[in-house]
Amino acid sequence: MQTCLVVDDSRVIRKVSRRILEDLGFEVAEASDGVEAMAWCSAVMPDLVLLDWRMPAMDGLEFLKKLRGGPGGDHPKVVFCSVENEIESIREALDAGADEYIMKPFDGGIIAGKLGYLGLVG
Repeated sequence: MQTCLVVDDSRVIRKVSRRILEDLGFEVAEASDGVEAMAWCSAVMPDLVLLDWRMPAMDGLEFLKKLRGGPGGDHPKVVFCSVENEIESIREALDAGADEYIMKPFDGGIIAGKLGYLGLVG
C-alpha cells in the first residue's frame, strides 16, 4: 500500500485530506508542521507528501528544501496544497522540488486528478 504524509497546521484540512487519500487507497499519516514532518520522513519515507505552505515552526518551502537535500528525499512525490496563488510562489515551490501544486480549497476530484497525472493512482 502506498503511503502519504499530510503536512498542514489545520486539523480540519488534515482530516479532509486523510479521508480523500484513504478513499484513493493510501495509508495516511499526519504532521502539523515541517519539523514534525521531517521527523516522520527520517523514520519512514512516504511515497507522497501533501504539503501546506504557511505553517509554524518550519514552513512548507523550508521543509521541501530539507527533504530534497536529505537521504531518500528524492523519492516521495510532493504536492503543495496551498492558498498561495501568485505565479512566483508556485514557481518557487516547483523550483524547490515540488512535483505538483493544488490550490485550496480542493476536493477529491482535484487530488485524484493530480495524483493520476503523477502516476500514483489509476
